[in-house]
Amino acid sequence: MINETFVASDPKAAYEQAIEKYGRDIPIVSAKQIKSDNTELRCEVVVAVPSDLFMERSFGKTSFMEEETDIEEALTAVEDPADEDEALLSEIGALKAELESMKEGMYLNIQSEDTVISQVKALFKKKGIAEEWLDSMFNSLIGTPLVEDKALLVSYLLEEIDDALRIEKEDLSSQKVMMLVGPTGVGKTTSIAKLAARYAYLMEKPYKVALLNLDSYKVGAVEQLEHYADIMQIEHVSVASSDELKGAMNKLKEYDVILLDTAGMSPYDTRKFVKMVEYVNYGESWQLEVSLVIPATIKYEDMEDIYNNFSFLNLDSLIISKFDETKHFGTLLNFMLSYDLPMSYFSIGQEVPDDLLVADKEYLLEHFIGDVNEG
Repeated sequence: MINETFVASDPKAAYEQAIEKYGRDIPIVSAKQIKSDNTELRCEVVVAVPSDLFMERSFGKTSFMEEETDIEEALTAVEDPADEDEALLSEIGALKAELESMKEGMYLNIQSEDTVISQVKALFKKKGIAEEWLDSMFNSLIGTPLVEDKALLVSYLLEEIDDALRIEKEDLSSQKVMMLVGPTGVGKTTSIAKLAARYAYLMEKPYKVALLNLDSYKVGAVEQLEHYADIMQIEHVSVASSDELKGAMNKLKEYDVILLDTAGMSPYDTRKFVKMVEYVNYGESWQLEVSLVIPATIKYEDMEDIYNNFSFLNLDSLIISKFDETKHFGTLLNFMLSYDLPMSYFSIGQEVPDDLLVADKEYLLEHFIGDVNEG
């Protein structure tokens, strides 16, 4: 892999340069704020690129590569014919490809009829699961008894979903510094209050907890978190810059848990994005955990937009809020199947501290199964 750096006025623009060149599947190595010689604030995004893709996109298919291919073909032409084992393996590979093609054709025919597969596919699509994921599952099942039994097929799909979901285990064996990020109105501040109460009062032992407010934009944000801190009698600090954050963290180094509340951000708010990069960069020495808060109530496209807008922060986990405001979890499951991000907590109501659960695959699937049964 080759690390390539893209620089722009904000992290989103730098990341879009990488996407334009390599597509969305290229992983982000780091994102940070830098200053140019004239002290202008810039943002730097580093992505990891496979060597062959880097060469192709940066230099094109060079004549050297073409000559190398010609030499290999010439050598192949003068070599002895493949031995019997190689010929047999080649035939087997061709046969497997032909069988796969036949299975795909059979699957397309089955879909056009009122079969178990077509019924189950229609049900799961209606509940929010993507057709592409369903097709990848069904294609591998053609010719098996599973496709003849609706209940068995549904159970199989649920097991596959269960296997694909990931959970971030709660770990308090060392100091926990956790930053919650996300757009405005997703429930970050309320979730922080619930987490603070959990760590300070509801665990097997009480932990020393502090709240840091990094949201100096929203009216009442500081007062809301300060109110929760007063009720729970825990430390609360409000900071307005990365330098203040560094000073506050030094004063709180004896605390077991430090929870950071951040401003809700529009993807077009460059100033807030740059400030967030500054905070995350300062957090590298504290083993900062970054958790994205996403409500269970929004549509899939909005979940994708939120993830893409905040993914440059090297997200560690996902907190699902507003769990209690919907009965339909297919869209959320579909998002979890598409993005390899573990879940850490579920916010299931407005009550502090009661309405917070450690993320549980079975709890989520039970709610989804109830929705499927209604279908």
